[in-house]
Amino acid sequence: MALEKATSFLSSLLGGGGAGDGEPAATVKSIIIYPVKSARGLEVPQAPITATGFRWDRQWLVANAKGRAYTQRVEPKLALVQVELPPEAFAEDWQPTSDDHMVIRAPGMDPLKIPLAEEHTTIDEVSLWEWSGSAYDEGAEAAEWFSAYFGKPSRLVRFKQVSETRPTNPDYAQGYKIMFTDCFPFLIASQGSLDALNEVLKEPVPMNRFRPNILVDGCYPYSEDLWKTIKINNLTFLGVKLCNRCKVPTINQDNGIPGTEPTETLLTFRSDEVLRPSHKNNRQVYFGQNLVCKDSLSGKGKGKIIKGLKKLSGGADHMKICSDLNSEQTVTEFREGDGLLGSLVMSMAVPPKSQVAPLALAKEACASMVSGWKQGPEGWMESQSAPEPQA
Repeated sequence: MALEKATSFLSSLLGGGGAGDGEPAATVKSIIIYPVKSARGLEVPQAPITATGFRWDRQWLVANAKGRAYTQRVEPKLALVQVELPPEAFAEDWQPTSDDHMVIRAPGMDPLKIPLAEEHTTIDEVSLWEWSGSAYDEGAEAAEWFSAYFGKPSRLVRFKQVSETRPTNPDYAQGYKIMFTDCFPFLIASQGSLDALNEVLKEPVPMNRFRPNILVDGCYPYSEDLWKTIKINNLTFLGVKLCNRCKVPTINQDNGIPGTEPTETLLTFRSDEVLRPSHKNNRQVYFGQNLVCKDSLSGKGKGKIIKGLKKLSGGADHMKICSDLNSEQTVTEFREGDGLLGSLVMSMAVPPKSQVAPLALAKEACASMVSGWKQGPEGWMESQSAPEPQA
């Protein structure tokens, strides 16, 4: 009986069926695209895959007079900028015409229309984090609009794919590339993780604080942290690094006002101080998992569609792991251990209010999952903190 419970628990943890029917437990609940970096997301029913992530995701950014990118870290008013794209823009193989526009809105501003098919002049010395290069300038009207909104000289630019390449960190994802996203092509988070966090917050927060591309439901809280391989619509995604969070989750996306939560609460159970006490940056917190699409390297995934409400298949062989369980070991006993592995089970694997304890869960089983999950030069959660952009 204990082995069956452990099998069900690990199955749900890894995204597999928990009822022994072989069906995936987790589903894609929402797909969110962020056409303009740090502006509001656009929830869509489906999205095509490209070599740099979902189509239209972070193709544009707003830059200051020196070409440096704005983000909500330094310009929280970006949270109030809304973006609209034609519904057909997310259909497979759709190409824009001269009649198709991206529409941008913000409080106190008239709508701004940006042609999707037109390429403007190129400007040099645009920079975002470690990258600098050339980009398409979206013109004087867009520059005047954003300059008026921010109260200082600003320009809207579009990533110039024909000449520019921005690779991901090769320590975590060799050979992949992105446009104006921070680090990796995709970010996944689960509704279960948000629900668990909101149980301990004084005031609940919505998922838009964490800005995922793929929102899943039907799995245990924080189980997405341990997913190595995820299959959606026959496309293979790889989990490459937990997402270390900046100050953006503390910014209210409805009014652009920053605060201290949920980061202050996450520090108590999702920080390096808890998960890796020996790590020097012990105030870093984690929520969500960065992904790459394996099929994008070969071109097999180009143009393929990811749809909402699709079931996920976890890549770990949980039945094989469970076959080695020692029924005398329990979650409670395991949580008494010290170090990274014990903290992981306490903060990620156990649902709110310890609903599953005590379940049989051998340390060897979880150790095999985590040991195979290490990425990067210093481990699976290693943070490569980028410098703050200068406004």
